[in-house]
Amino acid sequence: GASGQSNRSGSVRCCWARLGRGAERSIAGSRSATATMPAVSKGDGMRGLAVFISDIRNCKSKEAEIKRINKELANIRSKFKGDKALDGYSKKKYVCKLLFIFLLGHDIDFGHMEAVNLLSSNKYTEKQIGYLFISVLVNSNSELIRLINNAIKNDLASRNPTFMCLALHCIANVGSREMAEAFASEIPRILVAGDTMDSVKQSAALCLLRLYKTSPDLVPMGEWTSRVVHLLNDQHMGVVTAAVSLIACLCKKNPDDFKTCVSLAVSRLSRIVSSASTDLQDYTYYFVPAPWLSVKLLRLLQCYPPPEDAAVKGRLVECLETILNKAQEPPKSKKVQHSNAKNAILFEAISLIIHYDSEPNLLVRACNQLGQFLQHRETNLRYLALESMCTLASSEFSHEAVKTHIETVINALKTERDVSVRQRAADLLYAMCDRTNAKQIVSEMLSYLETADYSIREEIVLKVAILAEKYAVDYSWYVDTILNLIRIAGDYVSEEVWYRVIQIVINRDDVQGYAAKTVFEALQAPACHENMVKVGGYILGEFGNLIAGDPRSSPLVQFNLLHSKFHLCSVSTRALLLSTYIKFINLFPETKGTIQEVLRSDSQIRNADVELQQRAVEYLKLSSIASTDVLATVLEEMPPFPERESSILAKLKKKKGPGAGSELDDGKKDPNSEINGGMEPSASTACRTREKACTHSAGPRVCSSAPQSTPSPSADLLGLRAAPVATSGAPASAGNLLVDVFSDSPSATTGLVPGAEENFLRFVCKNNGVLFENQLLQIGVKSEFRQNLGRMYLFYGNKTSVQFQSFTPTVSYPGDLQSQLNIQTKAVEPLVEGGAQVQQVLNIECLSDFTEAPLINIKFRYGGTLQNLTLKLPITVNKFFQATEMQSQDFFQRWKQLSLPQQEAQKIFKANHAMDSEVTKAKLLGFGSALLEKVDPNPDNYVGAGIIQTKALQVGCLLRLEPNAQAQMYRLTLRTSKESVSKHLCELLSQQF
Repeated sequence: GASGQSNRSGSVRCCWARLGRGAERSIAGSRSATATMPAVSKGDGMRGLAVFISDIRNCKSKEAEIKRINKELANIRSKFKGDKALDGYSKKKYVCKLLFIFLLGHDIDFGHMEAVNLLSSNKYTEKQIGYLFISVLVNSNSELIRLINNAIKNDLASRNPTFMCLALHCIANVGSREMAEAFASEIPRILVAGDTMDSVKQSAALCLLRLYKTSPDLVPMGEWTSRVVHLLNDQHMGVVTAAVSLIACLCKKNPDDFKTCVSLAVSRLSRIVSSASTDLQDYTYYFVPAPWLSVKLLRLLQCYPPPEDAAVKGRLVECLETILNKAQEPPKSKKVQHSNAKNAILFEAISLIIHYDSEPNLLVRACNQLGQFLQHRETNLRYLALESMCTLASSEFSHEAVKTHIETVINALKTERDVSVRQRAADLLYAMCDRTNAKQIVSEMLSYLETADYSIREEIVLKVAILAEKYAVDYSWYVDTILNLIRIAGDYVSEEVWYRVIQIVINRDDVQGYAAKTVFEALQAPACHENMVKVGGYILGEFGNLIAGDPRSSPLVQFNLLHSKFHLCSVSTRALLLSTYIKFINLFPETKGTIQEVLRSDSQIRNADVELQQRAVEYLKLSSIASTDVLATVLEEMPPFPERESSILAKLKKKKGPGAGSELDDGKKDPNSEINGGMEPSASTACRTREKACTHSAGPRVCSSAPQSTPSPSADLLGLRAAPVATSGAPASAGNLLVDVFSDSPSATTGLVPGAEENFLRFVCKNNGVLFENQLLQIGVKSEFRQNLGRMYLFYGNKTSVQFQSFTPTVSYPGDLQSQLNIQTKAVEPLVEGGAQVQQVLNIECLSDFTEAPLINIKFRYGGTLQNLTLKLPITVNKFFQATEMQSQDFFQRWKQLSLPQQEAQKIFKANHAMDSEVTKAKLLGFGSALLEKVDPNPDNYVGAGIIQTKALQVGCLLRLEPNAQAQMYRLTLRTSKESVSKHLCELLSQQF
């Protein structure tokens, strides 16, 4: 029906379909999908409309068409303005002509009032044309909207199912905020009323879904929510289908209100799956019973965890087994529609099995079923099978089953004609990799890389680099793999990759000599990629002495080999090589004269590039005046790097997007997935290593080969952080007294947008979600925190089709927050195309405890109008919580130590949400503390412990939450070593329950 359309253009297409059939089947004869409409009388054929459409079609030129249309418009205008009152049939005919003219692309500036008058008619055909005209031509700002709303209210109150359906279709097609304000409270009552006909219920459910999608804040949750769930038991399958669509949307925001739908959905699904194709004859599609409803029910179940009721869970498992069994049966039809419907249900069932990840038997069966599709002749099925198996590979129950298909997947990588399928095959190889097959998979990926499509080469390079490091038993194999990677696809090896290999070599004594020997041999190739020169220059500068005993790799041979590549390299690589040369003077004093001659040459000390010139001058002076001891101290070997997560994995996740699947997670449940290798340096130790790093990579003063040019925020693998990038909203210097009176910037910070505080509080116990959304813009947040450091990704989505101009997000610090929190932001592009999304990265460091949240002000121009939004960034002090496990005795001992009055904060408050133990546990864990089991004598109480990590100090925190289910009250007690932290954490956490 029309209520299923999602926007105004849907109505236009609907009208075209109806009007384009010619005079023989006029609009008046069309039928709604959701209601049985009255028969069309013989006099309703609208012969005048048929003649007009025929004339338009017979026009030989555009000019003739315009002339005929203008003539008709003049005739209609005169009829509407004439003294003689028009009957309903004539109004309907002329309004229909206007609608057809509009659909031909001509503007219509009259006839709206006549269309509104048709709404009051008691004839279905006249009322239908009136609603159709309004759905297409009347916008939400029209002066007629009040009259239209009154007509709709009358039809909704009429209890005539035909008229009610027309009104509901109109509300859904227009779908404006004004419509939602007027009818959002009325439609739920119609939906759950006992005497409402099935066709009206179906239309009401779809209409409410449309309003909820456009204006969720205007649809009130109330008593009807529990009753709408029971529509899943309705006898009418159309009502059930519409109700499932509505519930699936509503439960995403309010899961607790609709959790009773799980058992009903399982019951309904069981009846459909176990039925024969003849049982649901009206809803059977090519021998598949109710495929659309089955898919919707399976998707609805994915919104919730596995059912706790053993009977319901057993019935659901039985359903899923039946679906898998039916997939093995021979097809009942050779038609593609039959296989499409059957496979749609199968793939959605497998998605549910993966979502639950708790039934080993089902997971293995799903994997085997998908394995059969890997060699199917249909490309789409092969693609979907590879995609689903990527997720299955991350489950401990099905990982081994996925590995059995490794040869088929490797063959797909080599032979598939479709690049998207080859990319999914590469994803699956990456996901199924562990210690047992790492060498085989990496070898196959390297082999494929030589002929891979350019669009996916960088991604495969990153995956090979991650796997080689993650599963390397022998680090000489790791070094060989990365150097081979550079040789095969050097242009696609990002800075993160060669930074990483250098870091691992520095951190592992056992591989340093082998790395120096291997890279020396690789540099002897006549055509050598610049990334190989970078790696070679760095490693030989640090460990060239380990191979200098061999006459074939003596110090002068090493120097001459590197210097032979010098003139072919970019400025940044030359700068690195100059740092290698000064390192050689320290390692090999016999090369001092030769290297000083190079540094002294005009091509260096008079180089046009100031960076190279400065390095040459400073290194020459350093080698001339410094004693051997001073030189050895300044140029000593790089120390091992502290450990943190690999930035290559972070880059791969960024490339795959914020919704990257679990195949990118390096915390796979498989026991063979233990991660090797040194981790990256943390920001807190970056300063300590920076001076020494700069000595090698970038000279004593400027770090030009540090990863400052890399777009990834995690590219600082060696800890060579450039100076913090000033935010776009950095304050002007105090000396600048000139005021830009024409600037868009307000003189003072604007107030927060409505709802900003509520959205901010939702993020206290979670890190990901939608921070803000209106008609123009959606802002999503994805963040991660470790110790006193954090990284936040902000995703700005343009919901319109119009470009945002001068898009400028600015972070500001209320009060003294700037001395407590350090945020480095990366600028975003000032133009955001319609429908596009841009990402901004914020690197966060907690300097000391804080109570205020930073603000972000977003300014942009939309259609020439300045938009100005201010929001709270979801950064609270509990984000820097490090969970601490404690025994009962240790906990109470520490609890007594924190017994000073100022160290405790306590609050007794009424529960604002249902007192669900699982939800409470999840919130406490999301808050950051560890939940301590069997510590409190009362098993109903919750006890937690953790440490707030800041740069300045660490604050130990203990908490106790005592629920009183009978009184629907909580008592929360926080004890910390700092008064301000106790009070702030108590206030933050109490607002979550």
